[in-house]
Amino acid sequence: MTKEIINQESEDKLTSILSGVSGEYFVAAELSRKGYIASITLRNTKGVDILASNSDASRSVAIQVKTNQGSKRYWIMNNKAERFHSENHFYIFVNLNGMSDPPKYYIVPSKIVAEYVISSHANWLANPGKNGKKRSDSTMRKFYDNEEKFLNRWDLLFL
Repeated sequence: MTKEIINQESEDKLTSILSGVSGEYFVAAELSRKGYIASITLRNTKGVDILASNSDASRSVAIQVKTNQGSKRYWIMNNKAERFHSENHFYIFVNLNGMSDPPKYYIVPSKIVAEYVISSHANWLANPGKNGKKRSDSTMRKFYDNEEKFLNRWDLLFL
């Protein structure tokens, strides 16, 4: 396989671009399997990867997909997640779990993500880093769901 498809570090690991695309298609497929209408947006659509609605189009939601690989239960984001939220905007965090296991889906309202990344980043900044040094601010944020509170919470979409 070519370098563009498989990451050089591991034969089982996709590049970050293909990982993200895979996550979007897995989410769209899962929504379709559940009887919803799911449309993947164009790449230049800010903050929305999928538009989804119920079958009679009386309710719709915007979905931002974040994908990781392996068994980790955190996803890297940027500080835009602190400000970019609304009642009908959701994150679906996808864990690809390697090539042989099915993906896991964590469905989280964007307001909860915003509150989480604000408080966890403030906490990270307040605690000293290596050798007790004060941490420098960064645009990077992480969302964790170690307790799997949002695992398979498709009901939160209210579709």
